[in-house]
Amino acid sequence: MLIDLSIQITRFTFNGVADYEKITALGHLGTHIDIMDKSYPLSYVKRKAVVFNVQGLYDRDIDIQDIDLSLIGPEMFVAFYSGFIDSHEYGSEAYATNHPQLSKRLIAEILQKKISLIGLDFPGVRRKGEHTQMDQHCADHGVFIVENLCSLGKVMGREKAKFCIMNTFPVNFSGVSGLPCRVVAEI
Repeated sequence: MLIDLSIQITRFTFNGVADYEKITALGHLGTHIDIMDKSYPLSYVKRKAVVFNVQGLYDRDIDIQDIDLSLIGPEMFVAFYSGFIDSHEYGSEAYATNHPQLSKRLIAEILQKKISLIGLDFPGVRRKGEHTQMDQHCADHGVFIVENLCSLGKVMGREKAKFCIMNTFPVNFSGVSGLPCRVVAEI
């Protein structure tokens, strides 16, 4: 079964987000990959993935005790299903500022696993001023962040972790820090 995990962009969505975030390029609209100053390798298009269920962790950072690190292997797509995008309107101020975040310790542990992609159903691995810095840190380690995934609940079911294949198809933009993409899970 194929499940589209990409936000559908409408004229209303585009106008609302463009006004709110003052987007200077289309690269960060909807579901997108933060590539920073790097290029997206075509080898990253299809990856074995693990999706972790981290629902309800809004009052603290998502940390290493919340997932099973032993399920993560090299070159994987590691996704986090918080349910946040299901309960907060994409592009709203609450969505942009009050989202879950991964602890710095968890990010460091994941990077040591030599993965390829981190996927989120919220707008960033860290909030505010730490967002861009951590995106760059991950990109410098060959790991790109896929933000604003939706429908991860359809992949998860009620499990704590679920394996699947993630297909991530970015738009072929150049000279931008983000690439809009379509992400399709195979389960």
